Amino acid sequence: MNIDWLHFTPWQALAGGLLIGLASALYLLGNGRIAGIIGIVGEPLRAFLGPKAAGASSQSARLFFIAGLLLAPWLWLGFAPWPQAQVDVGPLGLVLAGVLVGFGARLGNGCTSGHGVCGLSRLSLRSLVNVLVFMAAGFATVFVMRHLLTQGG
Repeated sequence: MNIDWLHFTPWQALAGGLLIGLASALYLLGNGRIAGIIGIVGEPLRAFLGPKAAGASSQSARLFFIAGLLLAPWLWLGFAPWPQAQVDVGPLGLVLAGVLVGFGARLGNGCTSGHGVCGLSRLSLRSLVNVLVFMAAGFATVFVMRHLLTQGG
């Protein structure tokens, strides 16, 4: 593995991590719930599709959180250009990847934000196991995609 030292941005990464930690802590202190994206996004969808399970104040906090997630990249443009991204798969691959991530998050009772950021900070053993499984699956996927399925890898 090679690190691209010209584009290595440790201070921006540190600032981003601190902001994520601060937002998670404030969400927990303000709402008494962890900032797991699957739960935050999933609850309004469940309420929309069926009987309302959450209270109005809880629902509005979730909707504000989702709005923040959607608006944050546009706010970023005030400080710097968007980072360049290269996607090497077509629309079908992206949809399949999204479905698999959603299925895995549902199977694991949460996503990387819920387990990795909030669960680990609360010293949850269940979150530690989930994060280890997430990481192992990611390592295995990269290995298979880069070394077993590509020519001249």
